[in-house]
This record gives sequence, structure tokens and C-alpha cells, in this order.
Amino acid sequence: QVQLVESGGGLVQAGGSLRLSCTASARAFSRYAMGWFRQAPGKGRDVVAAVSWSGGRTYYADSVKGRFTISRDNAKNMVYLQMNSLQSEDTAVYYCAASDRDTDLVWPPRYYNYWGQGTQVTVSS
Repeated sequence: QVQLVESGGGLVQAGGSLRLSCTASARAFSRYAMGWFRQAPGKGRDVVAAVSWSGGRTYYADSVKGRFTISRDNAKNMVYLQMNSLQSEDTAVYYCAASDRDTDLVWPPRYYNYWGQGTQVTVSS
């Protein structure tokens, strides 16, 4: 069983930055692929970024490449999403998720089986 709690969301002006954090309560945390996803009003839940077991491999959605950075600290059971140059289109609820699939890096939402409650990010233009 894995419990995930996100923090760091809020209201920011376009061009600004936010850092999201995800605290995981999980045994063998380093054996879970981790990801950040987002869901805007009226839309589906899409992947933002994913990170492999060790943190050495990452995946980014095209819309955030060069602006967002995902990282993890296995010693602290933490995952982070640094978001720079935020745009109004980034407004959404952001979710942290964990996958116990036997693959170190996955990004489709259907492969993730543990989810946090989400944190709202609002970017004002």
C-alpha cells in the first residue's frame, strides 16, 4: 500500500515558478516509478512527467519540455516537480502517482495504481 500527499500548489502569475512536492509512505519506495499528472476542468488526466526508480531516466510531455523538471529523493521518499515559465495553459489539478509495474519508467496513466489527492495550480495571465 502506498499513500501519496502532494503540496506546493497555489496561484502564480504567468512566467512565474512553483515547486510541487510529493511525500510517499511506501516500503521499497525506490521500486516504484513515479509520475506527475494533471487534469484541467473538463479534460482528461494527462501525464506531465515521469521518473524512473533511480531517478536517472525521465519522461516529459511535449508541452512542458524545457520548463518543468521532475526529480526524486529515494532517501526521503520524495518526488518533486519544478515548474518554471508557467503559462495559463498549465492551470490544473496536479496529481502525484506511483506505479508498481515491473518497469522502471512508465508514463501512461493506466499503469499507475496509487494516486495522491491532488493540488491545485492556477496560473493567472
